[in-house]
Amino acid sequence: MTHSSEVSWLVLLVQVPSDPSRHRVAIWRELRRFGAVPVGQGAWTAPDVPACRDGAEKARKLAFAGNGQLMVLATGSADPDAAKLRALFDAARAQDWAEFVADCDKFREEIAHEIAKRKFTLAELEEEEQSLDRLRRWFRSIRGRDVFGSALASGAEEKLAGCVVALEDFAGQVYQELHS
Repeated sequence: MTHSSEVSWLVLLVQVPSDPSRHRVAIWRELRRFGAVPVGQGAWTAPDVPACRDGAEKARKLAFAGNGQLMVLATGSADPDAAKLRALFDAARAQDWAEFVADCDKFREEIAHEIAKRKFTLAELEEEEQSLDRLRRWFRSIRGRDVFGSALASGAEEKLAGCVVALEDFAGQVYQELHS
């Protein structure tokens, strides 16, 4: 984890032709993957840390492949606007964690619904296991771009642990139903 007072920021300026759109979409996905946040038309920001620098380089290659360019500018940690960039970044991570927690709640509601319907099938168990695997991957993805260690991460981790317990309970009921 990095202290915000010690971090510089990357400002990424993206210029890519509008057609074909697949290049813009690929760049946008790469920027989001490593945690960059939009700050304006074609402008993004991210902490100047190795993971973000690597992601910016990948995005630069994607821009070049789309006949465009991506310029990377670095701010100093003492820049008076650094606090604004940090606020944007923190807000984006808070939104990521909120969406994740909401999906964990939906997962547990789905498990409760299947238990209420007594839908104790191996196919349903497999589907729920795949949903939990997706939640785990998503958690790792958000944690990877949450370079400042948001306080919301621990609550999200607890929610994920609750999903694991719910699935284990459901699995036990499926196996009991199938072997009785």
